[in-house]
Amino acid sequence: MKILITGGAGFIGSAVIRHMISNTEHSVINVDKLTYAGNLESLLEASGSDRYEFVQADICDHGAMHAIFAKHQPDCIMHLAAESHVDRSISGPSAFIETNIVGTYTLLEVCREYWQSLEGNQKNAFRFHHISTDEVYGDLHGTDDLFTETTPYNPSSPYSASKASSDHLVRAWQRTYGLPILITNCSNNYGPCQFPEKLIPHMILNAISGKPLPVYGDGKQIRDWLHVEDHARGLCQVLEQGKPGSTYNIGGHNEVANIEVVRAICTLLEELAPETRPQSEQGYHDLITFVTDRPGHDVRYAIDASKIERELGWVPAHTFEQGLRETVIWYLNNRNWWQRVLDGRYQLERIGETV
Repeated sequence: MKILITGGAGFIGSAVIRHMISNTEHSVINVDKLTYAGNLESLLEASGSDRYEFVQADICDHGAMHAIFAKHQPDCIMHLAAESHVDRSISGPSAFIETNIVGTYTLLEVCREYWQSLEGNQKNAFRFHHISTDEVYGDLHGTDDLFTETTPYNPSSPYSASKASSDHLVRAWQRTYGLPILITNCSNNYGPCQFPEKLIPHMILNAISGKPLPVYGDGKQIRDWLHVEDHARGLCQVLEQGKPGSTYNIGGHNEVANIEVVRAICTLLEELAPETRPQSEQGYHDLITFVTDRPGHDVRYAIDASKIERELGWVPAHTFEQGLRETVIWYLNNRNWWQRVLDGRYQLERIGETV
């Protein structure tokens, strides 16, 4: 199967491509604009394969997308290209509206035209797999509930609102035009090759640099953590086995408060990186600094992943303790990867702190 993946140079997209090239016979066309968070170094192990090809293009460019589909004739598309950082969406929502909403609309129209030109088995087998987030559901604060595939949407940030909008567009193209779609909504991802503005790599790199570890509010916001390699495997199973028109929630069964994540990172670094330990009584833990909370910050997310487990047999392979240790070790052992990121436009600043 020939799969077109948008955003394949990003964190989750690159994990999906690495999984496909290593564990399947699929061919991959990676379409990525290479914005600040796109990094082809995350794909070095896949780039030598004759089943992998990279095309630099913007999903908002209808002509470019049309030409890519005409040339490569994919069997399906996995749409991961998106602006994804909540803090950036608060500081500058325009890029989120453009990429996440207009870009998704553009892809849907190109895909609809392409799909309608197909015949027989190729048309029946085509899928538009849209990868979304649990943040579209809003906040579970004050309840013991879990997000299910039928939880009403209630987004809080410009980011989550833009993703909710794109989800609705995808469903509308299925309902109105018959385009065979799949949607997945995932919990917080972590693991190798994550851009360091996200919580876990941000804290690891700040800590070993002796910088403060900024924790929003009281740090008691709860997230369900999903290892990116488990997510990549789940996305492939949905693409291959999912029922057209269906939504699948993918979660890690790891609800942890942000402050506990940061403390766990500090504890691991005490063991794994004693050479950069601050010379203070509590070491890395003394770097924890509580800062003004994010505007509109959701308190709790948690996913019910029973549908994908029941229907497709997917379960996460990583515990959070195991996955976090592996992630800390990866960042300690891959300084060249993240140092080149920091040599660019991002310098471990707290995006959105002036809002």
